[in-house]
Amino acid sequence: MTVVPVVIVGAGPTGLTAATLLAQYGVECLVLERWDSFYPQPRAVALDDEVHRILARLGLRDEFAAISRPHRGLRLLDRNMRVLAEFQRDMAEGRHGYPPGSMFDQPELEAILRQNLKQYDTVTLRGNTEVTALTQDAGGVRIDVTDTATGEHDVVRAAYVLGCDGANSLTRASIGATMHDLGFTQRWLVIDVVTEVDLGQWEGVHQLSDPARAGTYMRIGKTRYRWEFQLTPGETADDFRDMAQLHPLIARWTGNIPVAELEIIRAAEYTFRAQVADRWRDRRVFLLGDAAHLTPPFIGQGMCAGLRDGMNLAWKLAGVLDGTLPETVLDTYEIERKHHARAMIKLAKMIGTAMTAGGRVGDVIRRAVAPRLHLVPGLKELATDSQTPPLHRSDLVKRPRLRRTLAGRLCPNATVDGDRRFDDVAAGRFAIVTSHEPSPTQRADIERRGAVLITAKPGSELHQWLRTGGARVAIVRPDGTVLSAGRQPPACH
Repeated sequence: MTVVPVVIVGAGPTGLTAATLLAQYGVECLVLERWDSFYPQPRAVALDDEVHRILARLGLRDEFAAISRPHRGLRLLDRNMRVLAEFQRDMAEGRHGYPPGSMFDQPELEAILRQNLKQYDTVTLRGNTEVTALTQDAGGVRIDVTDTATGEHDVVRAAYVLGCDGANSLTRASIGATMHDLGFTQRWLVIDVVTEVDLGQWEGVHQLSDPARAGTYMRIGKTRYRWEFQLTPGETADDFRDMAQLHPLIARWTGNIPVAELEIIRAAEYTFRAQVADRWRDRRVFLLGDAAHLTPPFIGQGMCAGLRDGMNLAWKLAGVLDGTLPETVLDTYEIERKHHARAMIKLAKMIGTAMTAGGRVGDVIRRAVAPRLHLVPGLKELATDSQTPPLHRSDLVKRPRLRRTLAGRLCPNATVDGDRRFDDVAAGRFAIVTSHEPSPTQRADIERRGAVLITAKPGSELHQWLRTGGARVAIVRPDGTVLSAGRQPPACH
């Protein structure tokens, strides 16, 4: 029987991210995946610079840059392809050091995540292994598994289990959690096309608000393009697997390009849902990614939410396992992430509803409302510069109720020392960012606690960030989130 501190169920992007982060803290873990390799077809295709930053933390800064493509933002179009509203993003590096939005091919991302994981001898990835039962007792968690190739059964013991096993999560079922429906279910056709011909379209996400059939278009690579169209009752993906049937849907973007120059590499049906699990933890078992939440894809945040889950939980779990943090810090995971995930799902649901609701009457309303969508709280920040809501107040997010604060938001990944950025200097530790010059006693105390001191020099990006937030000093957690911020150094003790 194998005994490890952490078992991760599922080797998708969320599970691989959590495993890599734990490995960086020296935590031994076993990743169990029912399939022999990663799923070969693209699903997620977009992420923002906050999540790009997580990939860089994993050591994939250059590798992801090589397989991704920055995009310009979001356009809402009417049925005649006229622009109703545009949220444009700068394609240059933002405050986190990366383009605010990037397109990619998920199989390529999973390939580099798996390859990167091989450098850590504390992690084992076991494919062809299906988890059949999870049972908790006073000493930990028993995981029953079956080898899908040989049929052999085995038992693994772990102190903690992270369920990254997707929408049909056995882990979620094992802790008695259920999905709460937020009132959005739609069937969509997802098409991926390859062509050597440049379509010459605006290099961002196009959301088509057509009362006859809503759609989405985006370029995800040099030769790869993605379309998504809402299916009508009775339609299935099989109705569009031939270019003759598909071409009328995509011709608005392909124009006069000959059909022979367009190759369908996938046509699949997906049901887009907006759901959140009623609870994300039972004692030593946690839910992450699609096991905990399902996000409609209209703002490109589905996979992003899973990677954020891994980033939030991994450092806390590592601290508990090595004794530097109390076990109670694990209570903050669901408090912080559930609120954030729900907020993002509601934004995605709003965009999806705005695209599809109301038929021709809705089309008239859209023309009037779309130019004012930038007034919706949270939408402009997300669409233009990728900023997401702050984390909910917890024992690790000290947010005052009646005044503005940096707490709960990400510290910018600003240039700190030559070519090094904040994340390079902090290196997964707590950091004190201050515009004060600390006393020798304060400096010694920070070092004794294992934190890193970063002085925000006048005129620097971090100095301006502190001033804008009404602070002179901030405690930044290992995941880059501000724990607390204030005017005086004592507030950070």
